[in-house]
Amino acid sequence: MAQYQNIFTRVQVRGPLYAGVPMDRPGPFERQTPLQFSYWLGKFGDAQIGPIYLGWLGVASLMFGFAAIEIIGLNMLASVNWSPQAFIREFFWLQLPPPLEKHGLDFFPPLKEGGWYRLAGFLLTISILLWWVRMYRRARALGLGTHVAWAFASAIWLFLVLGFFRPLAMGNWAEGVPFGIFPHLDWTQNFSLRYGNLFYNPFHALSIAFLYGSALLFAMHAGTILAVSRYGGDREIEQIVDRGTATERAALFWRWTMGFNATMESIHRWAWWFAVLVTLTGGIGILLTGTVVDNWQEWAGRHGFGTQTVTQQVAQAPASAAPGSTAPGSSSGAAGQQPGAPGGGGAQPAAAGGADVAAGEKVFAKCRTCHEVGPGAKAKIGPPLTGVVGRPAASVPGFAYSEALKKKAPEIGSWDKAKLEEWLTDPSKYAGGQVKMLFKLANPEERKAVVDYLETQK
Repeated sequence: MAQYQNIFTRVQVRGPLYAGVPMDRPGPFERQTPLQFSYWLGKFGDAQIGPIYLGWLGVASLMFGFAAIEIIGLNMLASVNWSPQAFIREFFWLQLPPPLEKHGLDFFPPLKEGGWYRLAGFLLTISILLWWVRMYRRARALGLGTHVAWAFASAIWLFLVLGFFRPLAMGNWAEGVPFGIFPHLDWTQNFSLRYGNLFYNPFHALSIAFLYGSALLFAMHAGTILAVSRYGGDREIEQIVDRGTATERAALFWRWTMGFNATMESIHRWAWWFAVLVTLTGGIGILLTGTVVDNWQEWAGRHGFGTQTVTQQVAQAPASAAPGSTAPGSSSGAAGQQPGAPGGGGAQPAAAGGADVAAGEKVFAKCRTCHEVGPGAKAKIGPPLTGVVGRPAASVPGFAYSEALKKKAPEIGSWDKAKLEEWLTDPSKYAGGQVKMLFKLANPEERKAVVDYLETQK
């Protein structure tokens, strides 16, 4: 016999079309939305469509949001010379980048150098905030708690950290996140590499823990309700007045399997807090990155939260670690010299600050996501770096360099060690415009080490 289910239902329960509970304080608009049933939506939930309430706040939110999406979309279309075919083909790679670094915190830079980005971001922020106010007011009008609105506010906090609070604290709108799908993902990856791996950021760790915790709580709760739906677990009246049915059986199941059970109210509270804390702690972690902590792995090494960086390990190596090595320098805290490769006979001169070639190879692990090096190296996200020391800038055949780097290439000439170190400090600043490489290597000893390593890759 077919029975009612909550998803992909075979039997859809339909009552009279209902516009909802009457309002104690009706607003200026009457409920005039036509009501109807949808067979396909009934497969996933309630088959009734409507009524929907927008009001002035909802209409204004949609207008601002539409304007923001139009600006982003038209800029992406312009970037492929207004070709619809190229727009569709390259959609996932297109972007509206943040302002150039040279404009700092200019309120409104030139349109083609970040002005469109600032305008789109402003309109999108207004749209989101208006939608939040609408949700809050609708909840109050129905006499509900405002839990949904405040959960949404936690997500808005993360949005504002990425696009406003952190760039403001860093003193440059160029620190914002590009609008685009793959460019956004690239920014996230490079952001982590640039600041010493976000895995060592404790707030990031909390955010991930709450994310997985939210998924677990949701699965536990959803599975429980579905499991007892045959006893009316999805019908609140039976849960309130009956014993030995849905709620009692669900509670006993979890006492059997875990030793205790949450109540029907507390499980929702747990899930709400876990979900809210995902974006709340994530936003805190991002806000501290670059403003307070430049390298999370070094921070973790100093505070016992994670492994030490190569530079820290070299700096703390005892003077007697190898024949011919010297004591750590009093100014830099790094070993002055390290032994050569096995069988090499004698010591290998170290780079300034104790970062030798072996250390540079370990630092290069941060670069391997985007670059290959060595015999047969190929282009990935970035060009191959074999022979980069002494190679003309932007000269790898077939690689799509950024316009900023191609314009800067004649001035750069061929890469030498000093130029590469300056490039690694801040690629976009060095090129005088937005480049593909968002990663920055903040530690000067690691910059020196990795360039020394690249010099050996001929």
